[in-house]
Amino acid sequence: MKQRVVITGLGAITPIGIGKEEFWSSLISGKSGIDKITRFDAAAYSTQIAGEVKNFDPTQVIDKKEAKRMDRFTQFSICASHLAIKDANLDLTKENLDRIGCYIGTGIGGIETLHDQYKVLFEKGPGRISPFFVPMMIANMGAGQTSIFFGLKGPSTCIVSACATGTNSIGDAFKVIQRGDADIMIAGGSEAAISPAAVAGFCSMKALSVRNDEPQKASRPFDQDRDGFVMGEGAGVVVLETLEHALARGAHIYAEMIGYGTNADAYHITAPAPEGVQAALCMSLAIQDAGLTPNDVDYINAHGTSTPLNDKNETLAIKRLFNDHAYKLAISSIKSMTGHLLGAAGGIECIATALTIENSIIPPTINYENAEPELDLDYVPNQARTKSVNVAISNSFGFGGHNATIMLKKYK
Repeated sequence: MKQRVVITGLGAITPIGIGKEEFWSSLISGKSGIDKITRFDAAAYSTQIAGEVKNFDPTQVIDKKEAKRMDRFTQFSICASHLAIKDANLDLTKENLDRIGCYIGTGIGGIETLHDQYKVLFEKGPGRISPFFVPMMIANMGAGQTSIFFGLKGPSTCIVSACATGTNSIGDAFKVIQRGDADIMIAGGSEAAISPAAVAGFCSMKALSVRNDEPQKASRPFDQDRDGFVMGEGAGVVVLETLEHALARGAHIYAEMIGYGTNADAYHITAPAPEGVQAALCMSLAIQDAGLTPNDVDYINAHGTSTPLNDKNETLAIKRLFNDHAYKLAISSIKSMTGHLLGAAGGIECIATALTIENSIIPPTINYENAEPELDLDYVPNQARTKSVNVAISNSFGFGGHNATIMLKKYK
């Protein structure tokens, strides 16, 4: 018999706020976190804007000496997990730590450390490379350091599936609990890739918005004038646990997780498969996993990157799967406010979806000003909407053709 799985803790570190309260308040007020890049001098770059996390101090959670031995994405992982565990009112001293696991992924990993240490190598030679270089840079250290920090001895791994990472991590963690291999999973994604090399790479691909003079209007999913995504950074981590365990300890339940679908486009390294065929199938797999039908879905937290191809293909995928019901769905992209957190996007979007269900308020897609004829669904433009949401899905589609969808419902 499959275990029922619920979300009991939320940890958000985002460009629009740290902690669920600030994050949610910014979302429903339509606040943008996009501004000029301050982490390095971007004057020579075609894109000079990003969604940076402000006022982040890892030493509020991590010892100062230890924090210096971690890449920023690992600091985000631990601190977001700390927020989630605290929000869940989870006392780890009273838990069987062999039954608590950690699935925190990243799309890019410690690229800031990689950049800094290559600079040392070229300027000062190999003898000056830090002994912490490798364990700071490798992608699994978000999950590894988090499991060490909290003493979590259950299933632990790092999923790397580009922009689908956070959703794949939460979906796979859901399955770990569902099949009985853990009672609790700390799951999500973390990313800190606003670095010279990463931004240069995305600029070279012409994937980023160049609306440098209007940073807060640059991320505009589904709008006719969208010209690329805006990079963001941060982490989104949730506490998943069996319903039985949550009820036994009197935990607050935000939502129940009921379905997960994942597949591949097998088409192109960056472009989505035409007509949204595989994305539609991915959503269908999650709905089938939940034992529901497309008509049961009330809301879609869209991948909605603000790129010409993604937004068109995601819209086509929704129409393909939901048919007439597509026009009854509320659909929004919080990337319009946060930017695209790459491997962490699915984590913060899961949190946003759970809070949408909890509060019966749908975050808007801001900067939606000019409709494109083919993109004619309800994208909840510019203003949050009060609406009861019983069943919702959250989509993530990544480079390499990785697709992931999770499905949540109101707990009853």
